[in-house]
Amino acid sequence: MKPITTFIVLALLWSTSPAQHAHFQVKFSEALAVFQFLHDLSGNAPPNVFKTTFNASTFNNEKYKQLIADYDQLTIDYGYDYPTYPYAQKIGGSTASLLKRNLINSNSINEFKLASIGIIPNADLFKLCDLLTAFVPVYQELVYQPCKEKFYRQASAIHHLTDSGKLSRFFQAGLTFYHSSWDVQIPFIVDLYPLAGSLHFTATAFYNNAEVAVPVDFQDDNKLLSVMVHEIFHILYDEESIDFKRGIEKAFVNNPSRNSRYAYLLLNEALATTLGNGWVYGQLNGAEDTGVWYRRTYTNLMAKAIYPMTKAYIIAGKSLDTNFIGQYIRLFDQDFAGWLKEKDFIMADRYVISDNPDSLNILDQLYPYRSMSGYDSAVTLTAIEKMKQAPITKIAIISKNNGQELELIKRQFTELKDWQPDSRKDFGYAVFLADKTYLIILNNVKNSTAKQLATLTLQ
Repeated sequence: MKPITTFIVLALLWSTSPAQHAHFQVKFSEALAVFQFLHDLSGNAPPNVFKTTFNASTFNNEKYKQLIADYDQLTIDYGYDYPTYPYAQKIGGSTASLLKRNLINSNSINEFKLASIGIIPNADLFKLCDLLTAFVPVYQELVYQPCKEKFYRQASAIHHLTDSGKLSRFFQAGLTFYHSSWDVQIPFIVDLYPLAGSLHFTATAFYNNAEVAVPVDFQDDNKLLSVMVHEIFHILYDEESIDFKRGIEKAFVNNPSRNSRYAYLLLNEALATTLGNGWVYGQLNGAEDTGVWYRRTYTNLMAKAIYPMTKAYIIAGKSLDTNFIGQYIRLFDQDFAGWLKEKDFIMADRYVISDNPDSLNILDQLYPYRSMSGYDSAVTLTAIEKMKQAPITKIAIISKNNGQELELIKRQFTELKDWQPDSRKDFGYAVFLADKTYLIILNNVKNSTAKQLATLTLQ
């Protein structure tokens, strides 16, 4: 069977903007597409269109189900952080992202294997490559071939828009607004792959790459390009200098608003949405989108609230500054302060410690949206100290040695000095801390974590 990577890259998708500006390569990588396909078939993945297609096919047999189970046993994502940056304001290093970057840049699974030696243990890398090779024909038959003509049309449209220079212009405006930097010798690579049976985009960005699952029945090419730019803007936010990031954090921390910390946690996604899905789409379409810009309600509403002042900054060629942040917080206080009483909102960014792994899984099932989260599987002094330093919602779930663990937590937070919990009873307790985040303690004696969370109230 003819490799589809060669067909796409050579026949269609190689686009470069003028050399004096950042340049972009828009392409399709079969290797990355097969990896995403396999990843979405994983037992750990939520229901999705790839699972639906696979389950209804002749490939849904013991051979391929065992291969999927083998993938589930692999550990390919090891991470590291940049502790000198403000908390979660710099994307941490990830071996999974490094592997995906190599998948995007490789023309074959074997080329990917050679480029990826040393990123993860060889045995795991070789096993991953064997699995990807096994799923190439599955992917071609179930996804690529049925989608090829529609995907070709969409990719051609994106190729045209990129070559028009518009993407470079949006990128330059983003550089100015984010007060960021980019070496024009480094291309920004946008990898597209087809998605059937859905009208929802799936996109993410890392390093100098953005990957976008393109719904092949989606007809609005301008919206597709705006989603691409949304992801690119996340990279520009990430690449702000450490001093600039510290200045932004200081502006939020020093603001007297009770809501400033949770408003800060929305900033990155709200900015990418108001700029990409709002301003960029409006520039391409001739009028702003009056529909939903982002599926998460909180992000969507905040992005629309800050759109007028963000657009004004872009038109004036101004960078994000303390005045912008002050207005941003005032808008949040004025329209959205009530979100701090909504568990769906404050649970999105969380540091969780629990002596029962099942509780961690339940929390993820109940609140699947999590943009910056940390987990510890034991209630220890070290874990509590790490949780205490994280400027996000803090959750301690206790199911064993209740009296001792409650006392251990109590001693670490001055806000709990007068608290007198009864460790023999089920309860959920929430307190607002001096760092303007919630501490939530669930004491599970007979009740489940799910039941405790259902009855928890926030003040």
